[in-house]
This record gives sequence, C-alpha cells and structure tokens, in this order.
Amino acid sequence: MISNKVIKKMPEHKQVQGIQSFYEPALLVLNEIHEQKKLSLRKKGYDENNAAVTKIELSQLMARRFRITIYLADQIVSSLVKSNSVESFGGYVKPKVVEV
Repeated sequence: MISNKVIKKMPEHKQVQGIQSFYEPALLVLNEIHEQKKLSLRKKGYDENNAAVTKIELSQLMARRFRITIYLADQIVSSLVKSNSVESFGGYVKPKVVEV
C-alpha cells in the first residue's frame, strides 16, 4: 500500500511518475463505472449520453481496488482532468470520446 508519507518523500518527478502510472488502470475503472451508469439510464428510459461518474465515487473505488489512499486516488483523478484524458464538469467525470 502506498502511503502519503511515501509519496511526499519522493522527488517531484517521481511523484508525477507514480501518479501517471495509474492512468491506464484508472481509465479502465472509469470506463467500467461509466458503462454501468449508461446501462442504468437505458433501463430507466433516459438518454444514456447523460451518464457520468462522480469524482468521489471514482476515487473511492480506485482506493479500494488498487489499495491506495483516498489522497492518492484524488491526486490521480485531478491529474487525469488536468491532462485532458477525461471530460470533467463540476464534480463529475466521464471518458473522453475519441472520434476517428
């Protein structure tokens, strides 16, 4: 388990690398939750394009799955938003739609 003390003692570039190493697993978790939200809206007869995941829900699930602290999970979510890897609006995030 990565603790706050371990993260804070690392040099800054190592902190960034540590956070970025969680990008791919975090996006997989986000996609999974987003699909569940879309399915729920579809069952209720609502537009599934309105599906979004709260940042808190995402960070709590990442903390449980990856066995990391909530602090680190929040840092990962913030970093994903800053890197434009996800769409963010208010307290919600959803995967970015990649158009080919």
